[in-house]
Amino acid sequence: MGGGAAGRRCPERLALVLGLCSWAAALRGNDNSEALPESIPSAPGTLPHFMEEPDDAYIIKSNPIVLRCKAMPAMQIFFKCNGEWVHQNEHVSEESMDETTGLKIREVFINVTRQQVEDFHGPEDYWCQCVAWSHLGTSKSRKASVRIAYLRKNFEQDPQGKEVPIEGMIVLHCRPPEGVPAAEVEWLKNEEPIDSNLDENIDTRADHNLIIRQARLSDSGNYTCMAANIVAKRRSMSATVVVYVNGGWSSWTEWSNCNARCGRGWQKRSRTCTNPAPLNGGAFCEGMSVQKITCTSLCPVDGNWEVWSEWSVCSPECEHLRVRECIAPPPRNGGKYCEGLSQESENCTEGLCIQDIENASDIALYSGLGAAVIAVAVLVVGVTLYRRSQSNSLLLNSSMQPDLTVSRTYSGPICLQDPMDKELMTESSLFNPLSDIKVKVHSSFMVSLGVTERAEYHGKAHSGTFPHGNNRAFGTIQARNKATYIQNLSSISTQSELKTTAIFGHLGGRLVVPNTGVSLLIPHGAIPEESSWEIYLAINQRESSLQPEGTDVLLGPEVTCGPSDVSVSTPFALTIPHCAEVNSEHWSIHLKKRTQQGKWEEVMSVEEETTSCYCLLDPYACHILLNSFGTYALIGEPISDCAVRQLKVAVFGCLSCNSLDYNLRVYCMDNTPCSFQEVVLDERLQGGQLLEEPKLLHFKGNTFSLQISVLDIPPFLWRIKPFTACQEVPFSRVWCSNQKPLHCAFSLERYTPATTQLSCKICVRQVKGHEQILQIQTSILESERESITFFAHDDSNFPAQMGAKAFKIPYSIRQRICATFDTPNAKGKDWQMLAQKNSISRNLSYFATQSSPSAVILDLWEARHQHDGDLDSLACALEEIGRTHSKISDITETEIEEPDFNYSRQNGL
Repeated sequence: MGGGAAGRRCPERLALVLGLCSWAAALRGNDNSEALPESIPSAPGTLPHFMEEPDDAYIIKSNPIVLRCKAMPAMQIFFKCNGEWVHQNEHVSEESMDETTGLKIREVFINVTRQQVEDFHGPEDYWCQCVAWSHLGTSKSRKASVRIAYLRKNFEQDPQGKEVPIEGMIVLHCRPPEGVPAAEVEWLKNEEPIDSNLDENIDTRADHNLIIRQARLSDSGNYTCMAANIVAKRRSMSATVVVYVNGGWSSWTEWSNCNARCGRGWQKRSRTCTNPAPLNGGAFCEGMSVQKITCTSLCPVDGNWEVWSEWSVCSPECEHLRVRECIAPPPRNGGKYCEGLSQESENCTEGLCIQDIENASDIALYSGLGAAVIAVAVLVVGVTLYRRSQSNSLLLNSSMQPDLTVSRTYSGPICLQDPMDKELMTESSLFNPLSDIKVKVHSSFMVSLGVTERAEYHGKAHSGTFPHGNNRAFGTIQARNKATYIQNLSSISTQSELKTTAIFGHLGGRLVVPNTGVSLLIPHGAIPEESSWEIYLAINQRESSLQPEGTDVLLGPEVTCGPSDVSVSTPFALTIPHCAEVNSEHWSIHLKKRTQQGKWEEVMSVEEETTSCYCLLDPYACHILLNSFGTYALIGEPISDCAVRQLKVAVFGCLSCNSLDYNLRVYCMDNTPCSFQEVVLDERLQGGQLLEEPKLLHFKGNTFSLQISVLDIPPFLWRIKPFTACQEVPFSRVWCSNQKPLHCAFSLERYTPATTQLSCKICVRQVKGHEQILQIQTSILESERESITFFAHDDSNFPAQMGAKAFKIPYSIRQRICATFDTPNAKGKDWQMLAQKNSISRNLSYFATQSSPSAVILDLWEARHQHDGDLDSLACALEEIGRTHSKISDITETEIEEPDFNYSRQNGL
């Protein structure tokens, strides 16, 4: 359009035509024509003024872009790209007139394609510039660059997830993909855009990063970085931000009241991890939630009446009075007030009050009644004296012929001979107190006290009935026949429940669950005469219904003894093993009992002073004196981080299905025989063998985890998978195992079947705590392996013993000791001294309430020494007290064979 107009004007304006025509001819020529002149001749006027200059542009995909230029006044406008004129045919021109000035306006368009830009290879970007001509001269526009737009797929840096504490700073870095033009970044939280203008706590302006100055709980979420330009949008990987809150302790509560109503007890206070409570994986509070201190409560003293006063003078109403006061002693510390009346009155004329007698006939009537009463009294007294004389005659005749058919045998290195022979029985009564008992202890620990370490009796048992079924009588049952009722637990691998049952009579006995440390001692006389009871003792192997709270620990097995519907007349002794390292500063141990409704209630604290039952805590077992059967368990409450739970570490091994593999199984279980027996039974089913004697690990309640690792494996004979030689177990899983053994397995592989020996070390350690190393040196072939003893005391041969066989001290000597020490002595050498010499110094008020304190103390001694039978200590205790019978030391031993019962001290029976 512009070229045609110039051609038509060439003849008309000769002064301008020559230069303009030659320029137009060049535009119509080929692309290789010489450069146009920078200026052309012009008539007087103004220079072109650009109303619109070309802008920088980006080619998106394959779409060409349009560059435009507009100038006034302008005769011609042409584009020059990368220093070369654009061909005339590629221009599109429009012409108009400015109505105000009348000057000519010209607008020109050109297209730039992707191919043109890609074919250009220069030191700078592809550029275009427009040049406008007027009569006065030429004007050049700005250079507009043309670039191909793109955005790469991958971010140079994706934001990373973080866990930060509340009020901490969060910085998420984002470097968007390379692109032209440069991508703009936008942040999304849970797919919603983040506007930093609305939240001054958030800043997204710093180099595409997201900064949260103070983290809040609401800032937790999934954050995504969005990059976008004119070509495309890109999403980064999402980063999960978790704002957590570490737990903080609340304030301590007030100290509770002393739990003991009388004597020594505990006070405790507690706090909770709720200030704040841990959230989003925040750390739990460190330290103990409960603190305990000892306390002493004043024992209540019940009031008691003083003696009655003298009768007052007979009143005109024929009555006299007497009074008493509740001051001997008066009630103190919440004790009960005296029961009964404080004043008493009665007739002072024996009913013959003159005011009540109206005439003489009444006097005669009362006289007759009095005479009749006196006559009847005399008759009754005479009959009573006659019957008593006949009874004494029968007793004298019966005492002249004692039964000498009873024979007995005592064996053992400590011989305490039973003095119930004919000579001693005729000299003095068995129950007379001994004024001076002497104990003779020889250098060989042979002691003659009249008490044997093992007593065996032959004789008839008492007949009786069993509280069984509908209380039907079973008639007379011999002691040996009762023993056949015991369930044999020697084949424990086939038993689903650890239980022992036997029938006991008035003589008492002992029940033992083999190889578990659980036993039950029924004292002589606990069961009524002429009666026999079927008594059982069982360990619950199912999931316990007792779920300890917090950091409380089930320290031993859940034990059931019964039947629960009967009660004994004297306390029986129940022995339950435990796994606590006994220390009252670190543990508070409680005895709990399951009710008939299945709930658990606390019976007592071990340190509590009470007269309802008694607990004696030995290093590995708790001996409990009780009057009622039921289900019992021991619960330990750690008072400090130094509370130690004793774990037994055992290693078992067996070949796997693949003949080259050998499996090592490491168990960490409570240090109780029943826990170990459970592991042994499981390993028998799997074909496992004990490879090393178990060791004891002291596991502290300090929240640190347990590490188990295999060390020193022969490198050219055996190998273990990488990163499997060490396993770590969280503290909570070990501490709150609730009697369930912890089990870690390791698989070792031989390089060749010729390798039959395995040597390595198993290291079991608590972080910042105790460590044990078990040296394994064994043959994987069962025929070459040495067996290791499972139990220190194998008591599976005698799960039940009835009568005298169950006791270390013969009943007759026991009775003499009780008669001696139950009698108070001016020097204080009574049952309290006997308790002290047997390391029983706490809660003596329990024994004071018993009919025979010495008998209960001896029952406790029997329960504590069922395996060792340490009669030496008992004899020495009696010697220190200085009460022995001089005749006892001269008693000689007699031995009578018992063919069906052999006593073995090594078996601990």
